Amino acid sequence: MGVRVRSGAITEVVIDFPPVNALPAAGWFELAGALTAAGADPGTRVVVLAAEGRGFCAGVDIKEMQRTPGHEALLAANRGCAAAFAAVYECQVPVIAAVQGFCLGGGVGLAGNADLVIAAGDAVFGLPEVDRGALGAATHLARLVPHQLMRTMVYTCRTVPARDLLRFGTVLEVVPGAALRAAARRVAAEVAAKDPVVIRRAKESLNGIDPVDVRRSYRFEQGFTFELNLDGAGDRARQRFVEESR
Repeated sequence: MGVRVRSGAITEVVIDFPPVNALPAAGWFELAGALTAAGADPGTRVVVLAAEGRGFCAGVDIKEMQRTPGHEALLAANRGCAAAFAAVYECQVPVIAAVQGFCLGGGVGLAGNADLVIAAGDAVFGLPEVDRGALGAATHLARLVPHQLMRTMVYTCRTVPARDLLRFGTVLEVVPGAALRAAARRVAAEVAAKDPVVIRRAKESLNGIDPVDVRRSYRFEQGFTFELNLDGAGDRARQRFVEESR
C-alpha cells in the first residue's frame, strides 16, 4: 500500500491506497515526493501516473480527518493536495495520467494538471466537494471541461464520463480497461523518443504560457474550504459522509 515507483526512461508512479485510493495526508506528500524525484532524475523522459484498483483516485481520506482531533489532518490534507497537484504540473518531464474508474476530487486535481490523459472506458470525472463541505480543484476541472459544464459539475456534484472529455479533446484516448496501462506507455514511448533536452524545455515553456497560475488559483479555492470549516459547514458535511458510509 502506498505510492510505488518503477524507474526508467518511462517512469511509472502508481497510486495504491485500497479500497478506493482515498489518500491520507501523508500519502499526498509521498506522491508529491515521488513525482518530483522522477522529474529530477536525468534518466526519466516521461512519467506515467497510474493507479491500482477499480478507481484512479477518490480524493482525500475524509475518515482520517474526522477521527483526528482538531484541524491537524485537514490542514495536512490541504497542503498535501497542493503539493501533489503542483508536483504533477511542475514535474520537469511530461506526465501522462492513466485514469480508470472514478476520478474524483483530488483525482481531478492530478489529472487536470497532467500533460496528457488516457482513460479507460469506465472512467468518470467529478468534484463531490460541495457535498463534502469543501471547495477546490475547480481550477483543474476547468482544464478538462468547458467553463459552464465545470460550474454545473461543481454545483451539482455530477460526474462526466471519459468519452465526453474525449470529445472535448482533453482526454487523448479512451481504451478498454485492460489496455489502459499499455496505451499510456505507448504514448509515453512516443514522447520518450524525442530529444530529452528539448522535451524538458518544452514542458517548462508550456507552463510559462499558461493563462492561469494553477498553484495560486487552487490555494485561493482552498481558502474557502477553511472558511467553511470555521463556519461548521465542513465538519457537518464530512460527518454525514462518514455516517452514510458505515
